Amino acid sequence: MRKTVTGAALLVAAALLTGCGSDSGNGDGKAKASPSADGAKPSAAQSPSASAGAAGGVKGGATHEVTLEVEGQGRTQVMYHADSTGFEEQTLPWKKTETIELTGAEQKVGYLVNVLPGSVKAADGSLKQAPCTITVDGKKVADNEGGKNPKGCSFLVK
Repeated sequence: MRKTVTGAALLVAAALLTGCGSDSGNGDGKAKASPSADGAKPSAAQSPSASAGAAGGVKGGATHEVTLEVEGQGRTQVMYHADSTGFEEQTLPWKKTETIELTGAEQKVGYLVNVLPGSVKAADGSLKQAPCTITVDGKKVADNEGGKNPKGCSFLVK
């Protein structure tokens, strides 16, 4: 019985990790909004900015323009977090620019933004992590050394 439950749990986890969600097909990293059955707008509890505000305090502090980029050719999975969060297959090169607004607490301790690109084919035919960069207010603040650093790109915005 334990083997059956463990096997089922692994299958469910694998299905979730392989992206069972729908793809908007527009390649810009933005999912199309799907109206609810009753036509109501999403509640504040469903809104990423509302939950971030509830967890981090009252918004109204400093704002920063954050640009996440992944270079390369073809398509790969890209996981990212700035003002919004996503894990989607993207056509490369890929770029996402968002404005984040920090609370007073976030200005003191920082707000983590990151991008973790998937693999792309290297010149020798092997797979390597795609190159990524993070730019905050026009200044490059993080890169993964052309794909050499497997941790991707992350930066603490204050």
